[in-house]
Amino acid sequence: MDDPPLWTTTWHAGLWSCRLLGMSRALALLRSSHPEPGAAVTLAMTLLAFGAGHRGWRLLCVGLAVAATQLAVGWVNDWLDADRDRRTGRRDKPIADGAISRRTVAISGLLAALAAPLAALPLGAAATVTIAVAAVCGLLYDWPLKSTPFSVLPYLAAFGLLPVFVVVALPAHPAPPAWLVAAAALLGAGAHFANVLPDLDDDARTGVRGLPHRIGAGNSRLAAAALLLGATAALVLGPPGAPSWSGWLAGAAAVVVLPIGWYAAQRARGRPVALFRAVIVVALIDVLLLIFSGPV
Repeated sequence: MDDPPLWTTTWHAGLWSCRLLGMSRALALLRSSHPEPGAAVTLAMTLLAFGAGHRGWRLLCVGLAVAATQLAVGWVNDWLDADRDRRTGRRDKPIADGAISRRTVAISGLLAALAAPLAALPLGAAATVTIAVAAVCGLLYDWPLKSTPFSVLPYLAAFGLLPVFVVVALPAHPAPPAWLVAAAALLGAGAHFANVLPDLDDDARTGVRGLPHRIGAGNSRLAAAALLLGATAALVLGPPGAPSWSGWLAGAAAVVVLPIGWYAAQRARGRPVALFRAVIVVALIDVLLLIFSGPV
C-alpha cells in the first residue's frame, strides 16, 4: 500500500495541532475562571433549586444563571490581577503564564456577566433582577472593594442573594425565609476569611489589603469560625419546627471540628493549614445543611 501524499499528512498534522491548541486555550480559559469554587457554588445552588421544586427547564435556567455569575466574577478577577500575577511569577495563572490572552479573559468575563440575567429571563423579572444584582456584587469585590476594609461586603450580599434568586424564581415567586438568606450571607462571609487564610502574607506583599489582611491572621481565623458557626446555627434552628437529629449532629460536628483545628494549628507552631482545613470542613457542613434544609 502506497504512503499517503506528503500534503495529506501535513494537513492532518496541522488540523490536529489546531485542535490541540484550541483545547489548550479552552482549558486555560476555564482555569482562569477559578473553576473549583465556582463549580461548588453552582452545584450547591442547583441542588437547592431541585429541593425547592425546580424541575426541567427551570432547573436548567437556575444552574446556568448561577454558573454565569461565577464565571464572570472569576474571569474579571484574573483580568484585573494579571499585572500583579505576572510580577509575582504566578505560574498557576493562565494569563501570567502566557496560556491565554488578557483580552480573551476580559471579553469572556463581560459575556458571562451579560449571560447571567439573560439565562434568568424565563424565570421572571424578580429572578432576573436578583441574579443581576448578585453578579454586580461579586464584580464589586473584584473592583474596587477587594483591597479595602469593605472586602467582606460583596460576599455577604452576593451569597445572601443566591438563595433569594432560587426561591423567587419559583412559579409562585414566594418570598425567601429570613433564616435562609442570613445563613447564606454568613456562609459567604466566612468563606471570604477562610479563603485568604493560607495566602495572607503573599497577598499583603503584592498590595492586597482587604479586611482579613487588615485584622491579621489570628482575627481572620476567629472571624471565619464565628461566621460559619453563625451560619450553622441559622440552618439548624431557622427552619420551622424542631431541629432534626441530622441538624443537631451537623451543628455538634461544626462546634467540635473548629477547636480541634485550632489546637492542631497551635501544636504546629502557628501554621494556619490545620485550622484552615477545619474551617473548610465546617463550610462543607453548612453547604449540606443549606441544601437539605429546604428553602420554603
